Formats: sequence, structure tokens, C-alpha cells
Amino acid sequence: MSITSELELIGMKKSGEVVGETLRRMREFARPGMTTKQLDDFGGKILKAFGARSAPRLTYNFPGWTCISVNNEIAHGIPSNNKILQEGDLVNIDVSAEFNGFWADNGGSFVLGEDISNHQPLVDASKQILHRAIDNIRGGVLISEIGRLIETGAKKAGYKVIRNLTGHGIGRSLHEDPAEITNYYDKFNKSRFRKNSVVAIETFISTRSTFADTKNDGWTLIGNRGGYVAQHEHTIVVTDDRPIVLTASNNIW
Repeated sequence: MSITSELELIGMKKSGEVVGETLRRMREFARPGMTTKQLDDFGGKILKAFGARSAPRLTYNFPGWTCISVNNEIAHGIPSNNKILQEGDLVNIDVSAEFNGFWADNGGSFVLGEDISNHQPLVDASKQILHRAIDNIRGGVLISEIGRLIETGAKKAGYKVIRNLTGHGIGRSLHEDPAEITNYYDKFNKSRFRKNSVVAIETFISTRSTFADTKNDGWTLIGNRGGYVAQHEHTIVVTDDRPIVLTASNNIW
């Protein structure tokens, strides 16, 4: 969407605050021995308390309030009573919701407890690359140049990017134009970020894989070459200066 009034900006700020706060509290609540279903139910209660509705559930009938992916899973992990979190797991939580007609999206990967498998450098790289990408977004900047920045940052850190998962426009629905804000340089994409537009920017930084494949459950995404992926995401408003980060309440930085 494009912000056209102060009321719309206030609405998007509140929606961003809701999903950011939910993500932060879920991350802090997560413990070894807990099932991903328990963690998801906790997040669902927070959204309900705010009066918000789960975006993946509302839009796609996703079998969970949030997406929780663990270790080799990249995204869209289905919360389950059979999936028990362990010390040192690489966990990703993605929270998106509708609140009073406004939609926001955010996500973040983190290491649960002690980093016994050395996932933290990957997590840190994803956070830092997202920070750098968002800091460089302005109205008029080519979308492909932000993709180049993300891809270059990943390569410098010794990683790859997932090429078929992207950021996207958002605001009055979960996915809007621009439909694809890639993690790599697409020379054919001549589109530019528009001032006052709302977009979700996300990194998918990978140790080995370059594409995400869907598991037999029809939802969960895993890498085509194995390894691990860290994802971080913010919903922002594009301006002539640094963007307004609507989901800053998730405290991923």
C-alpha cells in the first residue's frame, strides 16, 4: 500500500507494533523441551489479546497462528506437538497479522539457549545484512540494487542467499506489489522503491542452499542443498530518508 494519510500511518504503526511485540515475546518465551505447538499457541494468545488476526491463517488457512521453523527448515514450519525444541536449535519465528484493516509482517531467527552448533555467526550475518539493506532504501532506489547489496553482503560473510524467497509489498493485505523484493541482483527488474509505500524486507542467508523446496506436508520449506538458513524481516515505510521501521518492537537489532 501507499500511505496517503496520517491515519493510515498510525494504523500501520500499530499493526507493526502488534506483530513485533508478539515476535519478541515468543522469542523470550521459547525454552528447550517446549513443543513448537506450545510456542505457537502462546503467540496466538498474544495476537488475540491485541485483537489481531493471524495473517497466514486468515489468508491461506495455514495450520498455525505463526510459522515456526527449526534447524534445517527455512520457513513456513507447521507448529506441532511432535516437534520439541532442543538446546542450541536454530529457530525461526515468522509473525504476520491483520489489525484493524492493516497488515504487517516480521520474522527472526535465533539460537535457543547455548550455541552448541555454532549457528550464531549465521544469525548475526542475517541481522546485519538486513540492517544494511533497510538503511539504504529510499524512494527512487532500484529494488534490484537492494538485492545486490544483500547478495554481496552474504558472499562477503561466506554465505549464500535463497533465490526463490523474497520480500514483498504489504499493507491492506499480506502480499501486495511489489510482489518480489529479491535477495539477489535481478538485472531485469527495473522497478524502484516508491516513497510512502509499505514493504516487508527480509533476508534469507544460507550456508549451502540457494533454493527452497517444499516438503510433503505442503508447507514447510527446506534447502535444495541442505545446510541452514537464517531469516530476519521488518515491515517498513519508504521515505526520502531512512525508512520508518514499523516492526522495531521485535528488538531483533
